[in-house]
Amino acid sequence: MYREKIKVLDCTIRDGGLINNHRFTDEFVREAYRALSQSGIDYMEMGYRSSRELCPPKDFGSWKYCDDEKIREITDGIESNLKLSIMVDAHRVKEQQFAPADESPIDMVRVATYVKDMDKAIEMAKKCHDLGYETTVNIMAISKEIEPDLVESLDQLARCPVDVVYVVDSFGALYCEQIEYLVKLYREHLPEDKEIGVHCHNNQQLAFGNTIEGIIHNANYLDGSLYGIGRGPGNCPLELLVGFLKNPKFKLSPVLKVIEEQMLPMQKEIEWGYIIPYAITGILNEHPRAAIAVRKTANKDNYAEFYEETRDAEV
Repeated sequence: MYREKIKVLDCTIRDGGLINNHRFTDEFVREAYRALSQSGIDYMEMGYRSSRELCPPKDFGSWKYCDDEKIREITDGIESNLKLSIMVDAHRVKEQQFAPADESPIDMVRVATYVKDMDKAIEMAKKCHDLGYETTVNIMAISKEIEPDLVESLDQLARCPVDVVYVVDSFGALYCEQIEYLVKLYREHLPEDKEIGVHCHNNQQLAFGNTIEGIIHNANYLDGSLYGIGRGPGNCPLELLVGFLKNPKFKLSPVLKVIEEQMLPMQKEIEWGYIIPYAITGILNEHPRAAIAVRKTANKDNYAEFYEETRDAEV
């Protein structure tokens, strides 16, 4: 199970921020940073670099914007070899400000995109590459994409300087056979110097298993989050991934300690994890927005009704 090329990225603050509009406290982010530093995890994703014009600050917390100075406030004084990443949405970007990488606390910029916006994603990835950042392109909602369009995008990415290209199961709809097929398809169309990553959502409780499937077929960049926190049902639990990899550089105790001290109290305030409406949207290969909406109503546990309404809306 040990493979030196494998890198693990924690997306707790970024994906988890989709639950609470990125309003994590500085104390929590700092404790997560401390624990991940002690655990030997390779990357921590701090949040989004979003435009304040498109995303007004009155609606979001600091981790929607990930200003360099804010990140320095969190990391200052903590000894760490942990690399930091941020995410940019290619499909809703005004001009973004990036300092050269050697002047920033950020090491990696991840560009999230749909296939239809691949030109924008490549432009952003090139810009960040030229500034000295490591780069990824994360192809979202891949369970909805048509293969010829996906292949065309992969062929474009093959010619651009991006370091890693991600399979992203945004809807938690994929099964292990589909992960295998997609990782192999990526490998067929990308040169050997580009790595493949997997980011799996847990609608059907398959995020961990599907991440393992990615590993089996030589995906080397793996996303997880503390206690599986993330939008809706969340992501591959980082603690399971660390336990599985058996890499002596990873330490499980700091991960478990921060879950015990920070995540368990947080789960009393915000909801994530396996919940049937999210399983239904995963089964139907639909965006979880309907499940998110119904969980805010008095009918949140009317599962059969939700299934029938969501299924019929598809037709």
